[in-house]
Amino acid sequence: MQNCSQGVFAPANCRGFNRHLPRGAPGQTRFSDIAIFLRHNEDLSLGVSDFNPTLAAEWREGVMSTEKTTHFGAQTVPEDEKAGMVRDLFSGVANRYDIMNDVMSGGIHRIWKEAMMDWLAPRAGQRLLDVAGGTGDVAFKFLERAGEAHVTVCDLTEDMLAEGRKRAEAAALGHNLEWVVGDAMALPFEDATFDVYTISFGIRNVTRPEDALAEAFRVLKPGGRLMVLEFSQMPNAMLQKAYDLYSFNVIPRMGQVIANDRESYQYLVESIRKFPDQESFIRMVRAAGFEQAKYRNLSMGIAALHSGWKI
Repeated sequence: MQNCSQGVFAPANCRGFNRHLPRGAPGQTRFSDIAIFLRHNEDLSLGVSDFNPTLAAEWREGVMSTEKTTHFGAQTVPEDEKAGMVRDLFSGVANRYDIMNDVMSGGIHRIWKEAMMDWLAPRAGQRLLDVAGGTGDVAFKFLERAGEAHVTVCDLTEDMLAEGRKRAEAAALGHNLEWVVGDAMALPFEDATFDVYTISFGIRNVTRPEDALAEAFRVLKPGGRLMVLEFSQMPNAMLQKAYDLYSFNVIPRMGQVIANDRESYQYLVESIRKFPDQESFIRMVRAAGFEQAKYRNLSMGIAALHSGWKI
């Protein structure tokens, strides 16, 4: 790779770029340094394209290669942009989130959440942290089972929490509930605060699920329990293929008809296929420090419950 003092990068062509670019060894500028620099100085990168469009394209590609990336549905995006994209998506669907879950699962998500409560067996006096708790579905079910308990609902999206608060006020459950805006990868809570940690249909939207699991372990008390409910993979290949055909061809169209929002439903379908299968995810749970880690398939593996204990 030529540096900015020779060939096509001769001073006459550089238009003053040498004054700005970070330097490696004397007389040399590393391609990665240029890529990072141009990422934050788009006005200069646009200038490059004026005299060498091919080079400008190479530099833009170099920028992406120096960044950590992740998926947003079927798209590849910089890691530091995904959380904002997820927040924007759910802010836009907050007032119809429950309808979205009904469309995605055919209404069966309500049965899955009851199965989640059956396995959790909530008890009076417990403190639950429900992450990506959205409109409060899991929180309300937990309080119904536990009686006198306390639930903190944490979500990245303020609009989702606002919908949950409305539901809590209507059900007169406000005194047992706390609503907190927060990131699953950097929870705003002290160590060893909660007895139970739940996350339902949310961890696949987290940029780094392994960081979310580490945070779950941190905020749980010794003896605390993790429970994750998420769409998963069917063990039968033919059934999985049939479900994929339904998911990709029917669910986005239903989203368009019911909620006038095809794109959000398309993302959600794509995000399911990007999420690890049951065995892969339970290994992540164990790697985070949880013991007695197990999973249970729901509806033949369309969804799964993953459980682990902080011992």
